[in-house]
Amino acid sequence: MAYLNTILSQLLVHMPRHDFQSLVSQWEADRYVKRFTTWNHLVTLLYAQAGDKKSLRDIQNGLNAHAPQLYHLGFEGPVPRSTLSDANATRDWHIFQGLFQALLSRCRALSPKHKFKFKNPLKSLDSTVIDLCLSMYPWAKYRRTKGALKLHCLLDHAGNLPTFVVVTDGKCSDIRAVKTHFYPVPDSIYCFDKGYTDYSFFRRIQEAEAFFVTRAKISMQAYVIGQQELPKNKAVLADQTIELVGVERFPYSLRLIRFYDVENDRTFEFLTNNFGLPAATIAAIYKARWQIEAFFKWIKQNLKIKTFLGVSKNAVLAQVWVALCYYLLLAYIKFQTKYRFSLFYLHRLIRETLLERLSLIDLLGLKEAKLPKVRDKIQLCFGF
Repeated sequence: MAYLNTILSQLLVHMPRHDFQSLVSQWEADRYVKRFTTWNHLVTLLYAQAGDKKSLRDIQNGLNAHAPQLYHLGFEGPVPRSTLSDANATRDWHIFQGLFQALLSRCRALSPKHKFKFKNPLKSLDSTVIDLCLSMYPWAKYRRTKGALKLHCLLDHAGNLPTFVVVTDGKCSDIRAVKTHFYPVPDSIYCFDKGYTDYSFFRRIQEAEAFFVTRAKISMQAYVIGQQELPKNKAVLADQTIELVGVERFPYSLRLIRFYDVENDRTFEFLTNNFGLPAATIAAIYKARWQIEAFFKWIKQNLKIKTFLGVSKNAVLAQVWVALCYYLLLAYIKFQTKYRFSLFYLHRLIRETLLERLSLIDLLGLKEAKLPKVRDKIQLCFGF
């Protein structure tokens, strides 16, 4: 009978170990460490994400229940709760942020193209709030009785990959975060809502030779200097070239498209600096922005970023970045193996078989003849 590692061990093979060790050396994270190394810390947090573990005790009991497999995962012995708690509080979260960037590079090399016919990279920009209890996380004060973090993200529609992520306090506005940390890439198309309306930000995108698509504010003042020929598509009500009134921060012409959405019986006005794409395509680009909303919903429902294993800022940020690393790891496996089902299905499948000694390739193929031990678990999990 062939020897098989656990599913978790096979997942770890796809981690950029050399890049990770370089980050560990850069931050001196294993200095004076005797047993619980940074790699052990990463494996433990990934185990918590993939296995849906809700507390330090839950992690400890789960690992102890599979003690024979710990050696093959790189552990020298059991993982006490106090050791994991200390590591969460003291081991720098920037290491996991760097690992996220290394995984992202691997994923982007394999990601599929977006659904549109044009070749420009298409990316959506938005943010989401992660609620925290103010009494337990006093460093994350958001309102008088509420704590929060804000996750700012740029989602690449080629593979639905978060290519730009910044974690700030809940008070940080969307536009302040992107103006501080975000740099447009030439020829890319950026889609965002009215919360990012700032004409100096628009100018930065314009002068970087990139494009943006957003909705026009009602209070915007402009005069029409031109009119594009309307297409046969009756949903496009107007396609105008405008110049803003009294705005010195954006001295360029813009395109204003008025579009009627039959499905919702609403009229929208879209603002863009792209004069090359059809008006209906501009409207479709903005409609595709829902993918970043779906991304936020997915990570909040399936990853451990709403309850945390520590109360310090370092512990919270480390857990958030490891959660995002796990998302990229799932995406990488899906791209590499051309897995035909959704990322949600892949996550649930791995969760139910995480420490089983099975072939990952056979598991992804769902060859029931080779998986008699896990067939009942899969049926129980998915209800078929």
